[in-house]
Formats: sequence, structure tokens, C-alpha cells
Amino acid sequence: MEVREKVKIVITVASLVAATVLFVAEYKRRRHRRKQTSSLSSCYLHSELKPQFSFKRVLADNSYSGFKHLKLDDGSSSIEKPSNCHPYETEISVLLENPELEFEFLRGEYSLEMSDAYVWVETESKLKELAETLAKEKVFAVDTEQHSLRSFLGFTALIQISTQEEDFLVDTIALHDAMSILRPVFSNPDICKVFHGADNDVLWLQRDFHIYVVNMFDTAKACEVLSKPQRSLAYLLEAVCGVATNKLLQREDWRQRPLSEEMVQYARTDAHYLLFIADRLTTELRQRGTEDSSSPDDKLHFLLEASRRSNMTCLQLYTKETEDFPGNAAASSLIYRHLNGHGDNSSISLDAKFQEFVRELCAWRDLMARIHDESTRYVLSDQAIVGLACKQPTTTDEIYDSIAQADLATESSPSLSLSIQSPSAVICSHLDDVYQMTQDKLAKLDAILPVVLQKCLGSDGTCPISIFNYSLLVNFKTKLTSRSAPNQNGHKNLKQFTRKASRDLFVKKFSCKAPVYHNCRIYANDGRLLCYCDRRKLEWYLNRGLAKLVEEDPPAITLLFEPKGRPEDEGNDFYIQTKKNICVGCGEGNHYLRYRIIPSCYRVHFPEHLKSHRSHDIVLLCVDCHEVAHAAAERYKKQIAREFGIPLFVRRVLDSKEAQGTSSSVEYESTGNSEDAGVSPLHLRTAAMALLRHGKRMPSSRREELLQTVKLYYGGRDISEEDLERALLIGLSPHERRKLERKKGASLKYSTEVSHKDKQENSNIVEEHSEEAPGGSERDMNEEISIAADDSGNGLSGGDGASELNDTQCNGNTLHQQNSKLSLLGHGPHGKQIVEYLLREHGEDGVRDFCQRWRQVFVDSVHPRHLPGGWNVSHSGRRDFGEFSVYNPTKKLSAG
Repeated sequence: MEVREKVKIVITVASLVAATVLFVAEYKRRRHRRKQTSSLSSCYLHSELKPQFSFKRVLADNSYSGFKHLKLDDGSSSIEKPSNCHPYETEISVLLENPELEFEFLRGEYSLEMSDAYVWVETESKLKELAETLAKEKVFAVDTEQHSLRSFLGFTALIQISTQEEDFLVDTIALHDAMSILRPVFSNPDICKVFHGADNDVLWLQRDFHIYVVNMFDTAKACEVLSKPQRSLAYLLEAVCGVATNKLLQREDWRQRPLSEEMVQYARTDAHYLLFIADRLTTELRQRGTEDSSSPDDKLHFLLEASRRSNMTCLQLYTKETEDFPGNAAASSLIYRHLNGHGDNSSISLDAKFQEFVRELCAWRDLMARIHDESTRYVLSDQAIVGLACKQPTTTDEIYDSIAQADLATESSPSLSLSIQSPSAVICSHLDDVYQMTQDKLAKLDAILPVVLQKCLGSDGTCPISIFNYSLLVNFKTKLTSRSAPNQNGHKNLKQFTRKASRDLFVKKFSCKAPVYHNCRIYANDGRLLCYCDRRKLEWYLNRGLAKLVEEDPPAITLLFEPKGRPEDEGNDFYIQTKKNICVGCGEGNHYLRYRIIPSCYRVHFPEHLKSHRSHDIVLLCVDCHEVAHAAAERYKKQIAREFGIPLFVRRVLDSKEAQGTSSSVEYESTGNSEDAGVSPLHLRTAAMALLRHGKRMPSSRREELLQTVKLYYGGRDISEEDLERALLIGLSPHERRKLERKKGASLKYSTEVSHKDKQENSNIVEEHSEEAPGGSERDMNEEISIAADDSGNGLSGGDGASELNDTQCNGNTLHQQNSKLSLLGHGPHGKQIVEYLLREHGEDGVRDFCQRWRQVFVDSVHPRHLPGGWNVSHSGRRDFGEFSVYNPTKKLSAG
């Protein structure tokens, strides 16, 4: 027994020694490689030939310019489409409106055995033959393999296409510049293309080849409709076909030629069985429809739903990710993650030098990745950046050692260490750049990055110019313009710098602090998708026992009751589409704010079923697009005011007690002589504030002038300090009052009493037709954002719908006590009178037409290119409330 224990100890020690030796050997090997490569005077790309450098043309380069989609020459239409409009939107829309009822993926007998024969397509002539073959088919299966490690944007390395008779593997590296040959086949609406999980494939085909998929059946969408326990292709292959596949091969280097036998087998398997899987799933969809439908007309509903969701995927458009400055998003994420995972040592992450160095390294990494067409994780890993920022090395050897140690400590598998050398060839060739950043701590990124770019790609640059990095020389200067600091050029740059600082503060204060759309799913008890929503809404149903959790990642629930209606039945396809957390105008993803397309001053007074949890008209906009949209909305409000003859602002208010005690108030209204009746709410508050703050110290003439302003509100009587404090709150909503009271604290001695009294009183409002607003548009914009920032909802029809303010009551010129949310300083009274007029003269159709007008204003001003699928100017907004809805009229009556 003792001998066995000794043997175990010896083996353990020997294993530790061997591991240590291997670790040291690997470390020395990397140091030796660094000494060899760092001595080179030129970039490593001069000796390493990357496959993508053989491409003669790329549609998406590594510059900061946007992606340009294919434009079709349609001479029959005189309407000019937006620059980033889907070129086949019309064809896809037809498929959505009139879906095919016949789905035949297989003809006759089909054998599950996969032969050894396949066609390798690597010449243009073979590609043309393939296009001719596919043009004769009614359906074929497609899959793609991507490479992303040694490319900045990634590229398609292989396309697998299978018909019922043959498997084709298309070498898209050799045929990159000729892939447009397949474009007509993929865009042909008469040929169905079968994919699995096509959300990325659709975008990659657009990015690399301008290939747009029209008419698709996605087996992953069919799994969603059928509520399958898993949606992966590996699950379907095993469950439906009895075939096991190794998904780790997906991470192989698909650039290599020739492909290994394992890789060929894997690639063929992914496409070969898709037609059989699609056939089995459609059969199941038909059966489910027959079993669960109450009407024979609904028997194909499940199948059509899967088809509709598949074709909605086709409408996606590829966009480049944009950010304010190179590497900014990565740096913010890295600092946040490091701060959360550092525990008691979080002070390191809060150190200003640490954060600044992380941002410098991320910006440099982003630029070098674009120049060399490498992924950022290949250039410099996140853990290496953190290691450099924590240690702050002072020599090139220390920099090299920090990177090597950080990467070596996190390598989890031998295959990873072989595929990614550490430090990377980029670091070894440009180690001096990192050294300069560690030494020159005061240099700004605006100064560092242009120097690095010129050093790499300038006239005497060390790096080769390629089709991927050529445009950087022009576009990078444009990218840095927004960050230019004030200099000797004078007031213009100072003004730009001040505006940028104000903008950054605005973004930090008002932008959404977390993703708005969680894209969780709510299903009806028959398996039909009702909507995508946020986690809070799912928890609302689960906590009340109204639903059961059917999937955890991403979360999905099935309702345990019958909901009132379906989104597609109401013509509201918008609510059953996934939504991206980006600006719908320009695609900005680093910051965004909620924006109400229909201003709150109108929408708050809509009938309940036209506004509650209707997220269709609440979109995400970046600050710049928000400013454009808000300016257009303010202009249109003035147009509405002129059109309906209802002014935007309440111009004068008069204390109700004083009005009741005098006959003059009646005269003012009856004669129309409103010039001397009451006082502007804004002027009243301004005068009261000045008197409370500085009344004793100001000149007597100015004090008397302000006193007369306040007396106009109180009917000319003498006023006390209590009256001034009461006047200070006139026209404010409860939220604005609480905000003022918190700001003033104990200085408002009568504030609580005043607030209580004011709820019991009415104010006579005499309106003037005026288009000028007190205060600036920036304040209005802030108020609109502060309302939208608090939006949330628990309804069925929108993931992030707004919870509306309570309806307010306002009759003619009298503001009643029920009007608790309505501020006299904004457009609330104007909005209420507009909506009342529309309902009185045109009914709910008038409100719907009014909404469509506002949506058109938004589209005309912002020209949004990233609106969610199903968004429409003509959206009806119709809504019925189910048994458990808090907006059900019977529930509201019983609660009252």
C-alpha cells in the first residue's frame, strides 16, 4: 500500500515538473520569436500572404464609411428609393402578404445515407453551371462557413448548397469576385431557399457578395413555432435524421485549402439533410395546425407562420457597426467588466490612468486591426490590455512579457495556443507604438492615432496598402473631426469643443443605461408567437401564475389563458419581430434614447386602447437623430396650432378665488378683451422667485414692477410671502412641484400646504393665439426625454411600450382638480384640446389619421434606415383587452 502511494506521489511530482518545463519552454519560444520578428524593419504582412488579399474588390472595407447596398435599375418606377433600402423589398413583401400554401421540399423517395460524391466548385465555369442547375430547382438548401479570426469584418470562406440529388461546396475565396453569378438564383421568389438560423447568413451574403435572399424557409423559425425544446441544427440532425455532428469543427480555419476530410464531411452534413428536416417540420406544422385549430381554414396557420417569420428575416439589412471614436465601445465594456469582476480591488479600475490607458490601447488595437485586416482579439486580447494597464510596463521587454503572460494564463486549450500566437505578429511588428503610449501619458488619442496611421500607410509606411485599408487614409481624418479640441484657430473650434462637451454630458445623463429590447418571447397556449418583450414583462406574468417558462436562454413563456386577439390578426406584425438596440435612423449602437414619434402632449389624451402599451411609435434614436426629429416635431406642432386654431401655450392664468370674487373676470371672457386678464405662468413664477430670493435687496422700482406682475394673478390685492410661494408652484405638474421642493428644501415653508390647497382649487385660463414658446427647444427636448426614459409596460403588444400618464380633464378654459398631471408650462392643454376636437369631429379614425401624419413627419425628417420589421406609417394601433389586462374596462370599473 505504501509503495502505491509513493508511486502516486512520484507521478504527481513528475507531472508538475513536466508542466512547468512545457510552460517555460513555451514562454522562451515566444520570447525568441519576438526577438526575431521585432528586429524586422517592415510589417509582417510583407511576408505573410493572407487569402483575402487576392480579392480584387470588396463591398465592405475596413474604413469608417457606411455600407452601400445594391441598387437595382428599375426604369419602370419614377420614385427614388432611399440609399439603404432593401433592393428586393417589394418581392419579399408580396411573399409576406400572399404566402405560398404548397411546401414540397422532397420529390419521391429520399435516402438518409449520404454518398461520398460531391461537387467542389472553384472555377467560374463551374459556378455558372451551378447557377443553371439551381435555376431549374424549386427548392435548395444553403449553409455558410465564416472566418473571423484573421479578418476585421470577417468573410465567407465556404458556401454549401444541396439539392435533392447533389451536394455542392463553393470555394468563395477562389470565386469571391465572381459570386454575383448566384445573385439571380438567390433573389428569385419562385425558388425556396432552406436555411437553419439564417439571421447571420443573410447579412454575410449581403456584405460579401451583394446576394439577397428572397423566399426562404428557416428550420430554426419552424422550431420556434413548434416550441421545440432545442432549436440548434445539431439537435435536429440527431432527433430527425439520427446523425451526430461535431460542432467544434465550426471553429476550424475554413480558409485552409484543401479542406480536411472531417471538415468536408461536416460542411456537407449541415446542408445535405436540411431538405429532409424541412419536409419533416412542415408535416409537423400541418398536423399541429389541424389538431389545434377550431376552423378548417386555420389548418395551415402554423405552417404559414413559420414561412412568414422566415421571410421577415430576408428583410434584414447589413450595416457596419459605428461608434463615436475607434475602440470606444470595447474600452467601456472592458472597464465595466473588469470593475465588476475585480471585487475589493475595484479601485484599480477607477484609477484615471488605468482607464485612459485602456482607452488608448483599445483605440490603437482597433486601428491596427483595420490596417492589417485582423480581428481585434487577434491583435491584442482583452486580458492583455488589462494586464498592460494594471502593470504599466516601462520597457519593450516588460510589455512583451505582460502580453505573453496574460494570454498564456487564460489559454484553456492547446488548439487555442496553436491558432493564436502571443504576442501576435501585429504586436511584434509594431511594439514601439505600444511603448510610445506607455511613455507619453499626456498625449491625446487625437494626436497618437494619425501618427500611427501615417507611419503604417503613409508614403514611407511600413505596412502594405490593400483594398481593405486604402480608404482609411481619407475616412480616418473625418472620424477624428468630431473629437477636435480647441486650438489656436480661434472661436470656431472652441465652440465645437464646447458643443461636444455638452453633447457628451447629455448622452451620459439621458441615454438608456441598459439594453431596451431584451427580445424575450410570449407565446399563446396554441404555440403562436404573441410578441417580443422585456424580462420585466415576463416576470409580471410568471409572478401572477398566468404563464409558464418554456425556455431560459433567451427566456420565453407560454400563457396559461387565452389572450384577446393576436398581433397578426390585428394587422400588427410589428410586435412579433425582434428589435435591435440601435438608433433606427443611423444605426448608432453605443448610445440611444427613447423617442416618441407622436408627442406626449397628444398621446396622453388618446383613448386607452389606442395608447396603452403601444410601442410601435416609441423608437430608439441617437442624440444627433433625436435632435433632428425633435426640431421637426416642434415645427409641426406650430403648424398644427395654426391649422386647428389652438395655441401651443397657456398664456395667462388668474387665481380662481379672485376671479370668483370680481365681476371683471366674467367681462374679460365675454368681451374677449383678454390682454389684461391674469398673467403668463412663466412670468408669474419668475417674478415670485425673484421676490423671494432678492426682494429685500433689489431697487424699489424693480420690486414694485415684479409685485404688480404677481398682483395680476391675485386680482390686484396685496400679497404676502405665502402668496409668493404659492405663485411659485402655479402651472407645475406634481412631478415638477416635487422636484422644486426637493431643490429648495426647507426654504419653502408653505409648500406642503400650498400643494394641498392647490389641488382643491381651479385656475381660470385665458388663452392667446401665440406661436412663441417660453423657454428654449433644448428644455422641451429634455422634458420629452425625461418622460420617455421612465416608460415601461406590462401589456401584450410591445416589449417596451410606454406606460402613459393618467388622462387629464380640462374643460374649455378651466383646469379642474382631476388634471393632476397636466403642467400649464408645456403643451398639455393644447394637446388635450386637439385630441378632444379630433374625437368630437372625426372619432377614432381622426386620431389614427393624426398619428399617421406624425409618423410621416418622422420619416421625412430622420429618413430612418433601421426601423424594425413591420413598422408602418399606416399602423392601425387597434387593440382589444383580455380578461387579465389591467386596462380591461370592467376591471377598471371594479377597481374604481
